[in-house]
Amino acid sequence: MNIIKKNIKLLAIGLITGIINGLFGSGGGTIIVPSLIFLIGLEDHKSHATAISIILPLSIISTIIYINHGVLNLKIAIWVAIGGVLGGFIGAKLLNKVPTKILRRGFGVFMIVAAIRMMIN
Repeated sequence: MNIIKKNIKLLAIGLITGIINGLFGSGGGTIIVPSLIFLIGLEDHKSHATAISIILPLSIISTIIYINHGVLNLKIAIWVAIGGVLGGFIGAKLLNKVPTKILRRGFGVFMIVAAIRMMIN
């Protein structure tokens, strides 16, 4: 893939992800992982790991804006963040131990269940 076209695709993926993250508070995994796999051709494990590294700067920007608008519940965020750090450590350790086929299916099931729950509520 031409490097300029690839970089344009990566910037577009980032832009769309940033907008989705700002609007809905998600987008890192749901947009980045499939985009990196199917549009860029990155392997599944590297796509998941890359998505995680991208979520931090997106979250920092969104958090600053949410604080400025008074819509962040900091007490809840802190407790969930503590659990998230522990879970993130465990998940990162497990990532390379999970076969690609199971990783892809598990991620797909997670996305389908999340979508159905959001549509029902």
